[in-house]
Amino acid sequence: MIAVSRQYQEVGQRLIEKLADGEFSVGERLPSERVIADEMGVSRAVIREAMIMLELFGLVEVKKGSGIYLVSLPEVSQKYILEKDGRYHGEHVGPFEMLQARQVIESRVAELAAMLVTKNDILKLRHALAQEKMEVETGKDDVEGDRLFHRYIAEATQNSVLIEIIEGMWASRQSSPMWQKLHQRIGDKGYQGEWYDDHAKILMKLQQKDSKGAGHAMWVHLENVKNRLMELSDVEDPNFDGFIFNVAPSVDAD
Repeated sequence: MIAVSRQYQEVGQRLIEKLADGEFSVGERLPSERVIADEMGVSRAVIREAMIMLELFGLVEVKKGSGIYLVSLPEVSQKYILEKDGRYHGEHVGPFEMLQARQVIESRVAELAAMLVTKNDILKLRHALAQEKMEVETGKDDVEGDRLFHRYIAEATQNSVLIEIIEGMWASRQSSPMWQKLHQRIGDKGYQGEWYDDHAKILMKLQQKDSKGAGHAMWVHLENVKNRLMELSDVEDPNFDGFIFNVAPSVDAD
């Protein structure tokens, strides 16, 4: 299998090199994601993923409502990105990269499913939606109803390859330390009710056998997921100006 270099890993490695060069001191707050994104010419989603990677390495610490702080200087000799037996496995896909891939693939899967969906498929989707509603109402930290809903849409295409692709993406999410670390930043699980509402709209389009409508509803759903998770996982103080306050003030006595 050909090794794929992921963008967040490349950006993370560049950040590690900057930290190793002594540009920042231990305990110092790093510039805002927006500042780093502009400096490196990448999106904030990539910077978010790169910072999660550094957090998994134990190099930075996230403080909700404050920002990200350097807690340990990297060892230049350590091969962080491709390390196989340490705290982080570099082959994992970033959560926002995965969501983008899902958006492209699952919107087309929903289009095909709407053409081929059967009464039995609709009944299974209603069951998955009912399970998801129960999980939302009881506050259970469970995504099984969500997973089944997407799985059953793939099954409605009657294409085993597409079913395997959808299942593979979900399995990647469940095993990913990147995804788990992202969700540790999010305390409020109210967004799960939003996903339920999106799913209800997708189901309506499938029942109507509206192919374009189903594809669009799925696209909008996963766009909502991306944007909401970016918003909820943001740890920075919105009033923080990274250009002015990028270095902690001195507290030494005169």
